Amino acid sequence: MTVNSVKKVKSLNGTIRVPGDKSISHRAVMFGAIAEGTTTVEGFLPGEDCLSTIACFQKLGVNIEQDGERVTIEGKGWEGLEEPSDILDVGNSGTTTRLMLGILATRPFHSVVIGDDSIAKRPMARVTNPLRKMGAEIDGRNEGNFTPLSIRGGQTKGITYQSKVASAQVKSCLLLAGLQSEGTTSVTEPALSRDHTERMLEAYGVTVTREGLTVSVEGGQALKAQHIVVPGDVSSAAFFLVAGAIVPNSEITLQGVGLNPTRSGIIDVLKLMGASLKLTNETMVGGEPIADVTIKTSELHGIEISGDLIPRLIDEIPVIAVLASQANGTTIIKDAEELKVKETNRIDTVVSELTKLGVSIQATEDGMIINGGALLKGATVNSYGDHRIGMAMAIAGLIAEGDVTIERSDAIAVSYPSFFEHISLLEEK
Repeated sequence: MTVNSVKKVKSLNGTIRVPGDKSISHRAVMFGAIAEGTTTVEGFLPGEDCLSTIACFQKLGVNIEQDGERVTIEGKGWEGLEEPSDILDVGNSGTTTRLMLGILATRPFHSVVIGDDSIAKRPMARVTNPLRKMGAEIDGRNEGNFTPLSIRGGQTKGITYQSKVASAQVKSCLLLAGLQSEGTTSVTEPALSRDHTERMLEAYGVTVTREGLTVSVEGGQALKAQHIVVPGDVSSAAFFLVAGAIVPNSEITLQGVGLNPTRSGIIDVLKLMGASLKLTNETMVGGEPIADVTIKTSELHGIEISGDLIPRLIDEIPVIAVLASQANGTTIIKDAEELKVKETNRIDTVVSELTKLGVSIQATEDGMIINGGALLKGATVNSYGDHRIGMAMAIAGLIAEGDVTIERSDAIAVSYPSFFEHISLLEEK
């Protein structure tokens, strides 16, 4: 078991570039694999999750070369995918699992998908059930709700699907299957989830129709190879945005952060809580808005976070809870039941681990209540194998009296391999 200890710092100052966006890195590889021609990717996140995506598509017969943040994919179109001779191991990656199922569902061969202990607990019926309605043969534990999953793809037909959850993974899975299905596939969500798939499919030459909360594609469309530049991951940036706001005498600039409006809820929360935050060098890269973000130590106040804001910051809630612990007043997070089916039950893990550090925090059925003004104390905490829990605890450790020791800190490499290095770069020496 890997253990890291974090000590209180006097301040954090400087400029860093956070790793490439995890969601976009996954999609760049997958879409390049099913496209016709050679796709090149710059700014790829070489974290464990995205490397799992590369490994899976290599087993499907795609030639992929990765050198740090640069990836080259020799796509041979949909028909170029081959039946794998080995099990497809997704590691800890829910994105790899669910999006790849949408691709495998239309391929005329058999494949088996498996992951780690965390993936084995994550619900897959939200994608396997609609894929079955399209005509794919899928089986697995608990009637296909959990990995390992067995997929025999083939002739599929488009469906009109009303998703019960605002999930980019569900939407993306069905759109990918719809591209190789007969007729039209439409997905309607209760709220708008992140739209990286729609944006990138259009970049690869696919026609995507959007109307309100409904997205549709016609079957029979091919993807054309592209050059993809991956912006900085706003979910990774969130940890240092929070650090810059709560560590005394700090000013941090994060360069080239992706600010897709379906993902930038953390920016809205910081502004609503009164943070001193500025955006500069705003531009577009590959259909995605990016900017440099500067955050300074700020006096914060509690707010309510709920409704349509939740899908735009669901992955950032662990570190938002740390932020809220330092605000004046109470912060209430509601409508966030989706936290229960992440890498961990993030409601329970956030509450249990922050309580160890002295935060007054209470779990609710759909979120949590955080009382601000906490004086954090050192303690031993556990990531439970969840990268975002591990990083949130590390940020808390930067202002705690006494060392915060993080067990299973190796999980952080899933999305941010250089996380502790970047803390050191910003720390006052």
